[in-house]
Order: sequence, then C-alpha cells, then structure tokens
Amino acid sequence: MGRVFVITGTGKGIGREMALHYLAQGHLVAGCSRSEPSVVDANYTHFQLDVADEKAVVAMVQTVRKSHGGIDVLLNNAGIAAMNHLATTPMQTVQKVFATNVFGSFVFLREVAKVMMRAKVGRIVNFSTVAVPLRLEGESVYGASKAAIEHLTRVAARELGSSGITVNAVGPAPVDTDLVRSVPAEKIDALIARQAVRRLGTFADVIHVVDFFIDPRSSFVTGQLLYLGGAG
Repeated sequence: MGRVFVITGTGKGIGREMALHYLAQGHLVAGCSRSEPSVVDANYTHFQLDVADEKAVVAMVQTVRKSHGGIDVLLNNAGIAAMNHLATTPMQTVQKVFATNVFGSFVFLREVAKVMMRAKVGRIVNFSTVAVPLRLEGESVYGASKAAIEHLTRVAARELGSSGITVNAVGPAPVDTDLVRSVPAEKIDALIARQAVRRLGTFADVIHVVDFFIDPRSSFVTGQLLYLGGAG
C-alpha cells in the first residue's frame, strides 16, 4: 500500500514534478496551489488555496487525515521569490514573501506534525535555497525567509524526534523553472559560476535528495540541510 503525501506548491515546477514522481510510484498525493490543478491522477487530490491562509491549511490537513487515515510525508515546497536591492524593497514585498515562505511553511509543518505525532512516525522535508549560503545580492528578503526555514527545520527536528518524525531540508541550486527563467541570464550564469558543479540543477537532482530524506531507512537522519551543486 502506498504512503500518503502532502505536497505544497504542486501547480508547477518542483512541486508538480514531485507529485508526478510519487504518484508514479503508487502513492496517494494531496497537493495545493493557488491555481487550478495541473496534475490529473486518480490518486491525486488538489486543494486550491493560499498557504498563508491558516484556516484553509488547517482544513486541508484535516480533510486529508480523515480521508486517508493519516499523513506519512510532508514536502513543504511552496514558495515565492523577490529580487530587489534592499533599499528599493517595499514592505508589501517583504510581507508577501514571509507570508508564503515562512508562515505558510510553518502552518503546514505544525498541522501535519500533529497528525504524525499520533502515528509516532513521519517524514517532513522543507525547502531552502542556495541563496542563503551564497548571500546573493538582490535576494536579501528571499534569503532571509529561507534562513528562517532552516532554523525552523533544525528546531522542529529536535522537538519532533521523540515522536519518530524526521525533519530535514533541501537547498536547490537554480533549476529550469518559471522562477529561474524570469531572472536575467547573466545573474544565473554568475550564480552557477559560484557552484562546485557548474550547471543548472534538474528536477531529478532535487527529487533524489528528497527520496533519501523520506526513505524509511533514514529514520536516524534529521535536522539536516543539504545544498545542491556544492554551493554551501
């Protein structure tokens, strides 16, 4: 019998590819995005919501728990970015980025953890970025939001470890998504030049790390952060 996955940000990009990957393995996937579903599968359930909407997130998690009997894996992927010099960054942008990247991730982590604590087992993977260790100019707000995710990951791992729940994080290098394609090519080239492996990442690169973190044999791996491309 397959496991029950909750994956945030399945409308496109890494979230959609992860949903398709785990559905192909026979798992049950509940996904969410602000858009209409882009995944069509008998084992996929879509929730159209904003991850920063606490009531909507709580309702989604409870619906999945009741319909599937529990939640085995949370892939906390939904996020947005903003590129601006800090001197020209409006507060509205800061609030929007933190609402999605930090508050949204926190609420999903909190609510799914409650479900997993009852079962005494679970796997949670949060999403950071190489923008944190590389201290990229123009991404102070985005990087700060993901730095918060890294701290949240490490503390959550300690708080949830006694319940058989692991909490880890992956920090993707640039992957060919809509977000990356919106960034000037020279900026992406400069970023790749700072990596040990000088190429764009792929969806498969990210999913490989996620597979390791959620593997039942990885029960002793928690509180860890893995940056891709040798950027850390």
